[in-house]
Amino acid sequence: MKKSNKNKIKKFIRVDHAGERGAIKIYEGQLLALNTIVKNDELKKKIEVMKEHEKEHANYFESEIKKRGINPTKFLPLWDLLGIGLGFGSTILGKKAAMLCTVSVEEVIDKHYQNQIDQIESDEEELRNKIIKFREDELHHKNIAYNEGATKEGVYSILDKIIKTGSKIAINISEKI
Repeated sequence: MKKSNKNKIKKFIRVDHAGERGAIKIYEGQLLALNTIVKNDELKKKIEVMKEHEKEHANYFESEIKKRGINPTKFLPLWDLLGIGLGFGSTILGKKAAMLCTVSVEEVIDKHYQNQIDQIESDEEELRNKIIKFREDELHHKNIAYNEGATKEGVYSILDKIIKTGSKIAINISEKI
């Protein structure tokens, strides 16, 4: 594998590890709100299922980080705090906002993963196949969120832009540091 391709793969794994861990933290924040302030057992069950998918994704990237000797982003503690805060905050705003949070993040991740899939060369087929599968899971989460009432109408369009901008900034930073 060429050195430039190897560096690109390291960057992909580092940022995907951070992103999947961030998704877990968002869902943990949502569950915290659902267990303390907002009571909605049906939504709680759906979020718990999506969180399990994210754990599967994060465990894969955690394993790849260790196996390949990649340093995770130095921003993990900050992303953890921001993820929990985003999940908690969006959920106390109501079910539509909580589900919009999922939609907004998953729309960014859809494009992010597709970009990686398009760049990964044949010598990294296992990684490419995992990212394809994880992208499909994320699209499924987005569909669940829309079915649960996510909307971008009115003030929710502002929340969508804020969440997407924050997600893109986190991706950009995690790729580099």
